[in-house]
Amino acid sequence: MTTTPPARPPRPIATPCVKVCAVNGASGYCLGCRRTLAEIAGWAKLSDEERAAITAALPDRPDPMAALMAAAGR
Repeated sequence: MTTTPPARPPRPIATPCVKVCAVNGASGYCLGCRRTLAEIAGWAKLSDEERAAITAALPDRPDPMAALMAAAGR
């Protein structure tokens, strides 16, 4: 009799999400993680390498909160 090994739970996907999910319409970046809507929507389908490249680029993106505050005159 052959036994099937127990199924392993899926490996968690690394994400830069900080649970502050609001996209600045002017910049197109999430106020929390600086990803675009397309990046957020497709995150689970990206390869580890693609996710790593996006994550590495996030600090170089404009701060969407700064743009939002500037637009509000603050």
